[in-house]
Amino acid sequence: MGRFLLKHWPMVGLGLLLAVVAAYLIGAKWVGRGAALLDDVVSREGIQLNEIHYTQDDPERGLRWILDAESVRFSGDQRFVHFSRFLLTVEPEEGAWVKLKGDEGDYSRDTGEIEIRGAIEGETGDGYRLLTEHLLIDEGKKTVRTDVPVQLEGPFFSVEGKGLFFDLNQERVQILSEVTTHIR
Repeated sequence: MGRFLLKHWPMVGLGLLLAVVAAYLIGAKWVGRGAALLDDVVSREGIQLNEIHYTQDDPERGLRWILDAESVRFSGDQRFVHFSRFLLTVEPEEGAWVKLKGDEGDYSRDTGEIEIRGAIEGETGDGYRLLTEHLLIDEGKKTVRTDVPVQLEGPFFSVEGKGLFFDLNQERVQILSEVTTHIR
C-alpha cells in the first residue's frame, strides 16, 4: 500500500482535493436550501425569541420604549409584535417615564399602538402607581387609555374608577367614570 501511495500520490491528492471540493459544494447547496426553508418559515409564521431586550426609538414620533419580555413573536413581515410576561418602559422626549409590567401585549408598527393586557402594574417617574387589566398606548398621539377599572396612587392620594386617559404631552391624567378619591 505504501508503494502504491508513493507512485500515485499526485492522483490520490487530486482525488482527495476533488472530494473536499465536492463535499463543500454539496454542503453549500444544503445550507442554501436550509436558509431558504428558514426564510419561508419566518416569512409565513414569524419568529419567536425568548428572554429579550428590545428598544424602539423613533425620533419622528418623539417617543422611545424599551421592552424586556420572557417571549416575543414577530410576524413574518415584522409589522406586528406579540410579547408576554413583560416590563415596558415608555420614555417621551419631554416628561416623565412610565414603566408597565403585565402578562401580554401587542405592538403594531403601522398604527404605532401598543396594547397590553392582564394584571398591569405601572409606575411613573413622578412617583405615581397604576393598577389595571388593559391599556392602549398610542405612540403618535403620546396617549395611554383604557375603559376598564383602574386604580391610581400618588404621594398624597389614591383614585379608583373606570377608564383612564393619560396625555404624555401635557402630563395630564383623567379617570373617566365611577371615580372614588381618598386623600391621605
